[in-house]
Amino acid sequence: MKIRHWLCVGLLVGLAGCATTAPLEPRELVYATPPEETFRDAVELMVEQGYVVRHADLSLGRAEASLARWPEYRLQLQVSEEGGGSRVRVSALRGSQPLPPRLLDPWLVALQHKLGVAP
Repeated sequence: MKIRHWLCVGLLVGLAGCATTAPLEPRELVYATPPEETFRDAVELMVEQGYVVRHADLSLGRAEASLARWPEYRLQLQVSEEGGGSRVRVSALRGSQPLPPRLLDPWLVALQHKLGVAP
């Protein structure tokens, strides 16, 4: 019985190792707009794109949203003060796998247009 127990424990530990995901790599961009405005417009952009905002906290400058279609996409947003403007960090998951940061560039450009600071 003890051997079976240890085999099960070993199998569970092995499967847990398979379930780990790579760390999220954020994409960052600095905008010449106040952090509060940037945060509000970023959350609004998420909603316009069909994301359901699950958590948003203006005082922390953090938000998380999910796109409710298969496979699930999740965006994580962090807005902080940077000089006279704001730094936006965004990362995303597709299912349980992180998206490559370069795939977030179109979203950051869309935010730039929404803020009215596109070149």
